[in-house]
Amino acid sequence: MCGRFNLIKSPEIQRLCETLGVTIYANHESHDIAPGDKIVIIHNEAGERKLSEATWWLFLDKESLKPNYKYASFNSRSDKLFNNRAIAYKPFRESRCLIPASAFVEGFGDKKTYHKIELENSAIAFGGLYKEYLSRETGEIIYSASIITLPPLVPQWNEIHPKSIPLMLDFEDSDLIEKWLDPKVQDVEQFESLLDPKVSTPMKITKIDKPSKWNPIEESFMIQK
Repeated sequence: MCGRFNLIKSPEIQRLCETLGVTIYANHESHDIAPGDKIVIIHNEAGERKLSEATWWLFLDKESLKPNYKYASFNSRSDKLFNNRAIAYKPFRESRCLIPASAFVEGFGDKKTYHKIELENSAIAFGGLYKEYLSRETGEIIYSASIITLPPLVPQWNEIHPKSIPLMLDFEDSDLIEKWLDPKVQDVEQFESLLDPKVSTPMKITKIDKPSKWNPIEESFMIQK
């Protein structure tokens, strides 16, 4: 489960933008993003790579276009991606995206133990899904999105969040990213290896006080590849 993340101007984010051919502006940045907040997604539209604003909650109320809180759809579990009754089933085949981030927060589940997770010398490109909604008031397209989550990672992760970890894609793998963002690529079996949790880039882990404050309270440690 990814419960919060941030998006902060940095050389790492700049490299992500240059690699993916998008521009993240100051109004897209935030030091604390919670489920239901506005985020940015990178997706393909009419064959063009595009950055759009979205609500971090995949399933919206069709009338208000606000999060439908009956369903906790800010994350999409990987084991639901192949269940044709799941909310994420169709988006996984037709509308995948990337969600850029600088770091994210995981909670142990006891409402008092939280950690900030960063990738070593790299921004984060979450593997995400999105949906489109039509605003009856304005006629514009409204986007919603979720982050795909995987089973627990490695033994060290059991002390951070024992239930899941978000999918993080290698945004420098141009072939992978091209396929991931292409809505014509519906042969999703080729993505199954991505759903096998592993450490591809060393992760810096820092214990923090409150998830909304992000204040470190212990020395950081690393989880290596």
